[in-house]
Amino acid sequence: MGHLLSKNGYRLKKRTRKLHHRKKKKRNCFLQLPCMLCFIVHSNSTGLNDDDSDHLEAGVNGNACRHNSITGISVPGVGGVGIGAAAASKLAERYATLTSPEDCSKFLLSPRELAVWEGQGRSLLSAVPAKLIPPPALFRTAGVSVTVPIPVPVPGCNSDYTEMVCKRKCSEVQRCTPCKQPRCAFAAPDGGLENGGVGGGGGEAASNSGTGHCHLPLCPLPSSSTSSSSASSSSSSPADGCCGLGLHADLPQSSDSSPCCLHHYDDCQAKSSDAAADHLSINHLPSSILLKVLSHLTVKERCLCASLVCKYWRDLCLDFQFWKQIDLSGLQQVNDDLLVKIASRRQNVTEINISDCRGVHDHGVSSLASHCPGLQKYTAYRCKQLGDMSLSALATHCPLLVKVHVGNQDKLTDEALKKLGEHCSELKDIHLGQCYSITDEGMVALARGCRKLQRLYLQENKLVTDRSVRAVAEHCPELQFVGFMGCPVTSQGVIHLTALRNLNVLDLRHISELNNETVMEVVRKCRNLSSLNLCLNWSINDRCVEIIAKEGRSLKELYLVSCKITDHALIAIGQYSSTIETVDAGWCKDITDQGATQIAQSSKSLRYLGLMRCDKVNEETVERLVVQYPHIVFSTVMQDCKRTLERAYQMGWSPNTSNAS
Repeated sequence: MGHLLSKNGYRLKKRTRKLHHRKKKKRNCFLQLPCMLCFIVHSNSTGLNDDDSDHLEAGVNGNACRHNSITGISVPGVGGVGIGAAAASKLAERYATLTSPEDCSKFLLSPRELAVWEGQGRSLLSAVPAKLIPPPALFRTAGVSVTVPIPVPVPGCNSDYTEMVCKRKCSEVQRCTPCKQPRCAFAAPDGGLENGGVGGGGGEAASNSGTGHCHLPLCPLPSSSTSSSSASSSSSSPADGCCGLGLHADLPQSSDSSPCCLHHYDDCQAKSSDAAADHLSINHLPSSILLKVLSHLTVKERCLCASLVCKYWRDLCLDFQFWKQIDLSGLQQVNDDLLVKIASRRQNVTEINISDCRGVHDHGVSSLASHCPGLQKYTAYRCKQLGDMSLSALATHCPLLVKVHVGNQDKLTDEALKKLGEHCSELKDIHLGQCYSITDEGMVALARGCRKLQRLYLQENKLVTDRSVRAVAEHCPELQFVGFMGCPVTSQGVIHLTALRNLNVLDLRHISELNNETVMEVVRKCRNLSSLNLCLNWSINDRCVEIIAKEGRSLKELYLVSCKITDHALIAIGQYSSTIETVDAGWCKDITDQGATQIAQSSKSLRYLGLMRCDKVNEETVERLVVQYPHIVFSTVMQDCKRTLERAYQMGWSPNTSNAS
């Protein structure tokens, strides 16, 4: 950029433009690049010199091999009538009239005509310094320099002419990228290169032998036999692929050495493959695969990282499928304006999560609901600033709602639940934990309107009583997950859950008035029950656990933390249950080594045993059980600490790095 900012910057640019203009003017031929025939056609000379033509005609007519005094080329005798300068000029006129690749493919020369063309082309280039002219022969055969034509097969042509076309004019010939060829460091004893090297006739051969160097062609020339079958087969060889042409000639074969050009060809191919591999990048993958890769990123990672890589990735990150499910949980930058923009631009949103977003208010959620009528899943945990307005707008504008999780929202009341029951008949999953203003009135309206409910979870809803439990059991027969943790319900309300034949998970933690008979009756009637949580219920005893082990034919998980049970409960589980895999008896002060040992010995299905803070269970006993029953995970304070350290070591953590940090 320095020369552009200097005083002569404009002059330099002007001079560059003139050079480009001159280059364009010189291309007065439609061939784009010059070749030998183009020099012949467009030159001012009309033929060979008289002396040269006489020598050439004499050599041709006399069936002898004459040496051209100007070019130093040896031409073999071919017989027939000689072609003079007049005939060559006529061929030049014919060549000048060619306008298409098809015409070029039909422009064929016999060996005699080819010799005249080459001789005339050499005379035109005789004024050029000799060091700029390549050696006149492509192959050496028994000490005689012979120019071998490049055969280009033309379908349907059975003439005796050697098939020659201008490879720059013919569009069917593939052009290769020329590879740099080094000078050969060794030469044949007779002055040429061994086995297909480049050599000249007369004085040139002597000069080459003196210097020990030879010029190699841009692309290596493979050898082949003179038969037509071998010629057709060699055209598809790997070496022919360099120029897209098959070069055929009779070459002497040597068993002790090979041409350096063929060795270099392999190097060129290896380098070209390496270069192609270097140019490959992840953007060469199909967009569908890139979209699959980007789908594993979060919205924050896509917006703040991936979309800043390039424009292509930015467009991929804006794909509509990424904006169907939007997870904005925990992002404090999210506010009402952002929700409005998302709603106005992405109206195909089906799922959104705004948990812990303190900057979102009822206005933003209402705008989102009005623009996204296809919304199906809405999650907003711990958004205490939201109230009935947002949930009512969702119920009104999004009748396809299937999931609503609004735990820990103090401002929600029964009005929002009534709207849900009125408009959202497809609702299947609702979480209303710690919404302290909800009462039985709202729960009854919800149960009557949403008869397809499958999951209902309440936690510490102090105004929800047995009336709500009865309404849910009567109006929602498809319930599979029911939780009333910490709610003031009693056994009279829980007994109604026996009508739920599809009940799979039941959470009855911290139910103050729950008796053993109610629990046993629920286990007997709900045959599909697989998980039962009875933690923090001091009324649950060994007899209740024994009935659960006997009657719970599908039960796999049983949680008894802080229950009034002893070793007999664990022994009964080991003896009577063949399905229970998880037993958590933490904080049960009466559990001893005997109960832990016998349940591990007798149970064939047990995979997890929780003994956290069971103070009567010795750690030595647990260590012995870990060794004897490796398929069972024993949970104690020491065992959990060991597993945590093992995971840390597996992830690369070490105490030294921790101290250094």
